[in-house]
Amino acid sequence: MKTEFREEDQNYVMSFDGRLDTPASRQVERDMQVLFDCEGHDIILDCTNLEYITSSGMRLFLDLLKVAKSKGSKCTLIGLNAEIYEVFDEVGFINLFDVRQTL
Repeated sequence: MKTEFREEDQNYVMSFDGRLDTPASRQVERDMQVLFDCEGHDIILDCTNLEYITSSGMRLFLDLLKVAKSKGSKCTLIGLNAEIYEVFDEVGFINLFDVRQTL
C-alpha cells in the first residue's frame, strides 16, 4: 500500500494505491496523521488506485471524518471503484462522506 500526500487548492489530498488491509492500516494511519491535523483545510481522499479496503481501513476513514467535522472541515472521497463503492453503500458510508467520481 502506498500513500501520497499533497496540498492542492488549499485542500489536503491523500492518494491511496494498493490494498488497504489490516497489516497496511498501521502504516497508513501514520501517513494520515497530517490529515488528522487538518485545521482549516478540507480533505480529499483519492481512492482512484485503491484496490481493496478492510474494516480497519474503513475505520481510519471514519475516524478521520469525525475529526475533520469537529474542526469544521469537509471530507470528500473520489474515485471509488465499483466494489468499494458497493461496500461503502452497504455500511452507510456513502451517506456520511461527500462522494464523487472526480473533482
